[in-house]
Amino acid sequence: MNPIWLTDSRQVIADPQNTVFFAIPGTRHDGHLYINELYERGVRQFVVQQGMERPEWQALPDAELIRVPNVLGALQQEAARHRAQFSIPVVGITGSNGKTIVKEWLAQLLATDFVIARSPKSYNSQVGVPLSVHQLNGSHTLGIFEAGISAPHEMANLEPIVAPTIGVFTNIGTAHDEGFRSRKQKVAEKLRLFTHAPCLIYRKDYSDIDEEIRLLLKAVNPAIRLVSWSTTDQTADFTAGVSGSALLLSRSDGTRWHLQLPFTDPASVENLIHCLLVLLELGLTNEVGLQTRLNRLRPVSMRLELKEGIHNSVLIDDSYNNDVAGLQLALNFLNQQRTRPRQVIILSDVLQSGQPEADLYTQIGQLITEQHPDLFVGIGPVMNQQRSHFPAGSAFYPDTESFLAQLPAELFRDAVVLVKGARSFTFERIINRLQRKVHGTVLHINLDALTHNLNYYRAKVSRSAGPSQTKIMVMVKAFAYGSGSVEVAQLLQFNRVDYLAVAYADEGVQLRQNGVDLPIMVMNPAPETFATLLDHRLEPEIYSLRLLREWCDFVQTRPHLNPDESVRLHLKIDTGMHRLGFLPDDLPAVIALLNEHPNLRVSTVFSHLVGADEAQFNAFSQEQYMRFVQATTQLEAGLGYLPTRHLLNSAGIVRFPEFQLDMVRLGIGLYGVESSQIEPGRVLPVGTLRTVISQIKTVPAGDTVGYSRRGVLDHDARIATLAIGYADGYDRRFGNGVGKIWVNGTLCPTVGNICMDMTMIDVTGASVSEGDEVEIFGPNVSVKQLAHQIGTIPYELLTNVSDRVKRVFYKE
Repeated sequence: MNPIWLTDSRQVIADPQNTVFFAIPGTRHDGHLYINELYERGVRQFVVQQGMERPEWQALPDAELIRVPNVLGALQQEAARHRAQFSIPVVGITGSNGKTIVKEWLAQLLATDFVIARSPKSYNSQVGVPLSVHQLNGSHTLGIFEAGISAPHEMANLEPIVAPTIGVFTNIGTAHDEGFRSRKQKVAEKLRLFTHAPCLIYRKDYSDIDEEIRLLLKAVNPAIRLVSWSTTDQTADFTAGVSGSALLLSRSDGTRWHLQLPFTDPASVENLIHCLLVLLELGLTNEVGLQTRLNRLRPVSMRLELKEGIHNSVLIDDSYNNDVAGLQLALNFLNQQRTRPRQVIILSDVLQSGQPEADLYTQIGQLITEQHPDLFVGIGPVMNQQRSHFPAGSAFYPDTESFLAQLPAELFRDAVVLVKGARSFTFERIINRLQRKVHGTVLHINLDALTHNLNYYRAKVSRSAGPSQTKIMVMVKAFAYGSGSVEVAQLLQFNRVDYLAVAYADEGVQLRQNGVDLPIMVMNPAPETFATLLDHRLEPEIYSLRLLREWCDFVQTRPHLNPDESVRLHLKIDTGMHRLGFLPDDLPAVIALLNEHPNLRVSTVFSHLVGADEAQFNAFSQEQYMRFVQATTQLEAGLGYLPTRHLLNSAGIVRFPEFQLDMVRLGIGLYGVESSQIEPGRVLPVGTLRTVISQIKTVPAGDTVGYSRRGVLDHDARIATLAIGYADGYDRRFGNGVGKIWVNGTLCPTVGNICMDMTMIDVTGASVSEGDEVEIFGPNVSVKQLAHQIGTIPYELLTNVSDRVKRVFYKE
């Protein structure tokens, strides 16, 4: 059995004695800091970087520390050495978009012919590719791996790890443009994946790709066989004619294939043609056989989705496939979710793994046992046969129908339920049964985008101040800017931020009740909540002498407090906002009061820049910084210690790196709005608000739509009624044509006034049907653009999304 490679200390470890931890140092996390923790969990083999040894390792007597010059390089070299042991066909996929879809569709199309090892989810990075290829074992007959890069020279590291025998270059787009001098350089760098490949499949219509392949790749790999296709260029090896769902694929030798495609949008057609050419390369040329495979093809959902379930449960929907690598990822995601006291795992048979069943289910059983679920449910005939590998008290069913017929819904009360199954088990039926039914307006929260944005700001802090010198506090007040405070806080805790901040005590209590252990600052404490603060380890922001005296008096009256125990608080300094905070003249009294109560400890001291996002206020921002430094110097002299200092918000992190001090506060930037506008494309939109069309009707010119007859039609119109209104957070100011809704690629104006629960739009120029989903804001309609339409700011729109709107959290 391959040793298990581990690069993230937070992952589930089923077999610690067979695990090797690669302690990769980075700007955000340093694996060397978690070796003692992993040792306590049973891991004994560690790959560490020379010169980064730590004294506490001396207390680990039987740890095997393998010292290397570069840990990431060692991981990649070991993966390349592992790959070299196998002579099976390997498909290597790169490009800007479509890599994961092509990989997953190929796995579906070829599942009956090969035992396939493939990248789990979108593991295509400098770390993800080695971990993906390390899965290869003697039972596999085909590998399908994707490789992505964000900077020059990265693909040269991945090429010997993948070593593709068939290459696929999907397309070229804007993703990661910032890491390259030009689009041409990005294409050239991606082509390095194929410097030794015997064959490359690509679309000739992309002139940037075609030119670099013929000028550059052929020069370094003259033996490569190019397989090009095009919809217009007759000199390509294949031409593709598409009419609706009909595809005529013609090879230059005159061979033709007439096929019906299961998906007809342009991106899917492109991805399907790439897949078909791979099948032809593998010798699968029979037209009937190809059509049979296409008929079985299903949409790819690469998302782990969090959904609200019945009986106060939370569902993790991963119901589209099941393999060991994907199970590991799903269990790691389950570990982040502490919003309910119980855990339930529902798992189907693992199909076409290529491993002996006893070995496979021993491994799966170890993963499940390590998770310590309150209930494990196995579904499938093989699960039943292998039940001895799973925890006592597990339940087993021969098929999904039997489970649904006997569904003991009460067993899922107050639980986080992971539902993971191979496609043929149709576990979406389980999700539909367990999911709480709400109306069709949904706010989709992309947890990967949140992580990306956090890492973007972390990189800003690290580059300016050096690793681990400047901490990050994240704002999760106001329901995490409408995104869902508990789920966002869980993600932030998993990603090891330093502090959270909420507006009111009850917000902090909710986080504590859902397993969030990070320090939490409460920005608007009140005397009636003081007991709640102490009982739940919440730390108040103190901004006035009155509030400080009341806090001191309260703490002094708490009999159960240890006199030597520090009670933490945060001081707010008013440097020019003139909202809340101590003025300079207040500080002597503040110092005196705190010195009278030595068990009170100032954890942080902070202020807020008035205009960090606008260059016109740069001089005032500089003045605020100087005032803040003077105040903290005075506090340090009076208290005998210097609390952690923080001044910068999201815009300030970008615009004033010299003001970072000891900590920064990340707010709106985490949620996808780069308010400084210096690097607007570097953060990703996090929330997508969608609703459904309830009804479409034709209304003649001259008639009116909506309350007060405000929507007067000047043309015969198709009017669609949407299941969203101002009670959901869609502002009344968007009425009468001000708001535009994205409907299947067309922006459609509102008609008439916005109602409490409904909105009417003119879809005359759109291709649309009742029941279709439409986008209120998201990738196609930015929150900033929407806010501009009604003269407000993105904060207002995000925080106004009603609690009655269902949140679905997902991870790619």
